[in-house]
Amino acid sequence: MIKLKLLVIRTADMQKLVDFYQLLGVSFEYHKHGNSPYHYSATIDEMVIEIYPLTKTQTEADKNLRLGFELDDFDTVIELLKKAEVLFASEPTQTDFGFMVVVVDPDGRRMELYKKW
Repeated sequence: MIKLKLLVIRTADMQKLVDFYQLLGVSFEYHKHGNSPYHYSATIDEMVIEIYPLTKTQTEADKNLRLGFELDDFDTVIELLKKAEVLFASEPTQTDFGFMVVVVDPDGRRMELYKKW
Protein backbone atom coordinates (compact mmCIF):
# COMPACT_ATOMS: atom_id res chain seq x y z
CA MET A 1 0.00 0.00 0.00
CA ILE A 2 1.13 3.54 -0.70
CA LYS A 3 -0.25 6.81 0.65
CA LEU A 4 0.45 10.33 -0.58
CA LYS A 5 1.77 12.35 2.39
CA LEU A 6 3.11 15.58 0.83
CA LEU A 7 2.41 17.69 -2.22
CA VAL A 8 4.47 20.83 -2.89
CA ILE A 9 3.25 23.32 -5.46
CA ARG A 10 5.55 26.14 -6.55
CA THR A 11 4.26 29.46 -7.79
CA ALA A 12 5.36 33.00 -8.57
CA ASP A 13 2.40 34.40 -6.59
CA MET A 14 1.79 32.43 -3.40
CA GLN A 15 -1.04 34.62 -2.12
CA LYS A 16 -2.99 34.32 -5.37
CA LEU A 17 -2.71 30.52 -5.26
CA VAL A 18 -3.64 30.40 -1.55
CA ASP A 19 -6.72 32.52 -2.28
CA PHE A 20 -7.72 30.07 -5.01
CA TYR A 21 -7.36 27.02 -2.73
CA GLN A 22 -9.28 28.77 0.02
CA LEU A 23 -12.25 28.89 -2.36
CA LEU A 24 -12.09 25.07 -2.30
CA GLY A 25 -12.19 25.10 1.51
CA VAL A 26 -8.48 24.63 2.25
CA SER A 27 -7.11 26.58 5.24
CA PHE A 28 -3.41 27.43 5.17
CA GLU A 29 -0.85 28.47 7.75
CA TYR A 30 2.07 30.71 6.78
CA HIS A 31 5.29 29.45 8.30
CA LYS A 32 8.91 28.47 7.92
CA HIS A 33 10.81 25.43 9.12
CA GLY A 34 14.49 24.63 8.91
CA ASN A 35 16.21 26.31 5.97
CA SER A 36 13.07 26.46 3.86
CA PRO A 37 11.65 29.77 2.69
CA TYR A 38 8.41 31.05 4.19
CA HIS A 39 5.54 29.14 2.62
CA TYR A 40 1.92 28.09 3.12
CA SER A 41 0.93 24.71 4.49
CA ALA A 42 -2.40 22.90 4.95
CA THR A 43 -3.46 19.39 5.82
CA ILE A 44 -6.13 17.61 3.78
CA ASP A 45 -7.02 14.35 5.50
CA GLU A 46 -3.50 13.08 6.24
CA MET A 47 -1.80 14.75 3.27
CA VAL A 48 0.14 17.99 3.64
CA ILE A 49 -0.15 20.41 0.74
CA GLU A 50 2.36 23.24 0.65
CA ILE A 51 2.62 26.30 -1.55
CA TYR A 52 6.19 27.48 -2.04
CA PRO A 53 7.72 30.29 -4.07
CA LEU A 54 9.47 29.32 -7.30
CA THR A 55 13.03 28.09 -6.95
CA LYS A 56 15.83 30.42 -8.02
CA THR A 57 16.17 28.49 -11.28
CA GLN A 58 12.45 28.49 -12.15
CA THR A 59 11.02 31.22 -14.35
CA GLU A 60 7.42 30.02 -14.17
CA ALA A 61 5.23 27.47 -12.43
CA ASP A 62 4.89 23.94 -13.78
CA LYS A 63 1.59 23.91 -15.66
CA ASN A 64 1.68 20.16 -16.31
CA LEU A 65 0.80 19.09 -12.77
CA ARG A 66 -2.83 18.00 -12.68
CA LEU A 67 -4.66 17.53 -9.41
CA GLY A 68 -8.07 16.16 -8.52
CA PHE A 69 -10.07 16.84 -5.38
CA GLU A 70 -13.36 15.45 -4.11
CA LEU A 71 -15.52 18.18 -2.59
CA ASP A 72 -18.11 17.78 0.16
CA ASP A 73 -19.98 20.91 -0.97
CA PHE A 74 -19.43 20.77 -4.73
CA ASP A 75 -22.29 23.08 -5.74
CA THR A 76 -21.32 25.83 -3.28
CA VAL A 77 -17.65 25.68 -4.33
CA ILE A 78 -18.61 25.88 -8.02
CA GLU A 79 -20.63 29.03 -7.33
CA LEU A 80 -17.73 30.56 -5.37
CA LEU A 81 -15.35 29.81 -8.25
CA LYS A 82 -17.73 31.38 -10.76
CA LYS A 83 -18.08 34.52 -8.62
CA ALA A 84 -14.28 34.71 -8.38
CA GLU A 85 -14.15 34.47 -12.20
CA VAL A 86 -12.04 31.31 -12.16
CA LEU A 87 -11.55 29.86 -15.63
CA PHE A 88 -13.55 26.68 -16.26
CA ALA A 89 -12.01 24.27 -18.78
CA SER A 90 -15.21 22.18 -18.82
CA GLU A 91 -18.78 22.30 -17.65
CA PRO A 92 -19.82 20.07 -14.72
CA THR A 93 -20.56 16.67 -16.22
CA GLN A 94 -20.96 13.00 -15.38
CA THR A 95 -17.88 10.95 -16.33
CA ASP A 96 -16.73 7.39 -15.78
CA PHE A 97 -14.93 8.69 -12.69
CA GLY A 98 -17.87 10.63 -11.21
CA PHE A 99 -19.59 14.00 -11.54
CA MET A 100 -16.84 16.54 -12.10
CA VAL A 101 -15.63 19.79 -13.59
CA VAL A 102 -12.20 20.96 -14.71
CA VAL A 103 -11.02 24.40 -13.60
CA VAL A 104 -7.77 26.27 -14.16
CA ASP A 105 -5.77 27.58 -11.21
CA PRO A 106 -4.05 31.01 -11.28
CA ASP A 107 -0.84 29.44 -12.66
CA GLY A 108 -2.63 27.68 -15.52
CA ARG A 109 -2.78 24.16 -14.02
CA ARG A 110 -5.91 22.18 -14.76
CA MET A 111 -7.65 20.76 -11.71
CA GLU A 112 -10.42 18.18 -11.57
CA LEU A 113 -13.09 18.80 -8.95
CA TYR A 114 -15.37 15.89 -8.10
CA LYS A 115 -18.73 15.88 -6.35
CA LYS A 116 -18.66 13.65 -3.27
CA TRP A 117 -21.16 10.80 -3.52
